[in-house]
Amino acid sequence: MRKLYVLLPVLLLLGGSCSNNPYKATNKSYKKQSKSFAKLLQQYPLRDSVNNAPYFVGTTNLSMRRPNYVVIHHTAQNSCEQTLKTFTLPRTQVSAHYVICRDGTVFHMLNDYLRAHHAGVSRWGNSTDINSNSIGIELDNNGFEYFDERQINSLNLLLERLKKSFNIPAANFIGHGDIAPTRKNDPNWRFPWKTLSEKGFGLWWNDTANVQVPQNFDYLTAIRIVGYDVKDTSAAIVGFKRHFLMDTTRGMTPEAVKVLYQLHKKYL
Repeated sequence: MRKLYVLLPVLLLLGGSCSNNPYKATNKSYKKQSKSFAKLLQQYPLRDSVNNAPYFVGTTNLSMRRPNYVVIHHTAQNSCEQTLKTFTLPRTQVSAHYVICRDGTVFHMLNDYLRAHHAGVSRWGNSTDINSNSIGIELDNNGFEYFDERQINSLNLLLERLKKSFNIPAANFIGHGDIAPTRKNDPNWRFPWKTLSEKGFGLWWNDTANVQVPQNFDYLTAIRIVGYDVKDTSAAIVGFKRHFLMDTTRGMTPEAVKVLYQLHKKYL
């Protein structure tokens, strides 16, 4: 009986915290959709597949598809709560795996193995369906502010887990503005890419004081090697400079060329 009295307040607290969740209704929708995906996986063979064999043969060698990129965004909204609401309205058709609030609180909104709608029309290297092979992380920031230290600390912890869990290469930690430079600029130029690179999340360049750039150096080819889509060369240059030089101006500069010359070798 004594144990029951001890456990009762804990159970009431847990029950109360669940009942006070403002996203209780959308959580039901999440569970419903997850169950429908599970049922789809259990179909063998798939109903719409071409099947003229006398019986189904299921392979013993399989695993879940794993993300190979992490794409970092800023929310371009004014609060974490506003973003959570946006990502739980069916009509918006946008989402992310994680949302990190200014105070460092991390909301895990979608299983890492599922496909979020965060990248949109985008490209990085030869990958043209970034949503299907990436984790999307949204940082609560309206696009005109520096990022809170608590927020970056939580991001580092999350990136460390993701890198270890999925063996994501250092070069594959990128920004939304990198994969969609014609229409996106997030995370904004204030984002500390250099600091993250020192922890193994993204590549960076070394001192350029003694760098001698060959006269025949093709900077557009080098930008493409890094990963940028150079179909719109001006946008690609801005995206590169925003990420690696915290510069949002158009056109290449002598210093930008030095940085790119040294950096692109790390992507070869």
